[in-house]
Amino acid sequence: MTTDQRRRITYILLFLAIFVIETLIALFVHDSIIRPFIGDVIVEWLIYCFVRIFFLYKFRWLPLYVFLFSVGIELLQYIKLINILGLQDNAVMRAILGTSFSWIDILCYAIGCIMIIIGQKIHRNFPRKR
Repeated sequence: MTTDQRRRITYILLFLAIFVIETLIALFVHDSIIRPFIGDVIVEWLIYCFVRIFFLYKFRWLPLYVFLFSVGIELLQYIKLINILGLQDNAVMRAILGTSFSWIDILCYAIGCIMIIIGQKIHRNFPRKR
C-alpha cells in the first residue's frame, strides 16, 4: 500500500468517526455545551477531513477555506435560506444548512480551525518512520 493510499484511508476513517460523533451529538445530546459549542468546533474537523480525502498534499490554507465555507453557511442562515427554499420542514436539510445565525457559532468554527492549524504544526514536527 502506498503512502497516499494510507493517508487517504486515514482521512476516510477520521471523517467517518467524526461523522458518527456529530450524528450522535445531533440525535442524543440536548445540553447547553456539547451540542451548541463542541459540535460546532468538531464540524470543522469533519469538513477538513472530508476535503483531505481528495487533496492529500500540503494544503496550507485549507483551515482558512474550511472556516470561510462555514461562515458562508452561517450567513445563509442569517438570510433564512432554508425558508426561502421552502425546506424548513425537512429535518435533514435543517441539520445540514442550519436554521439560525449565531456569532457564537462563528467563534466555534474559528476555534475548530485554529485547532486544525495546531494539529498540522504538531504533525509536521512529528518524527516520521523511514
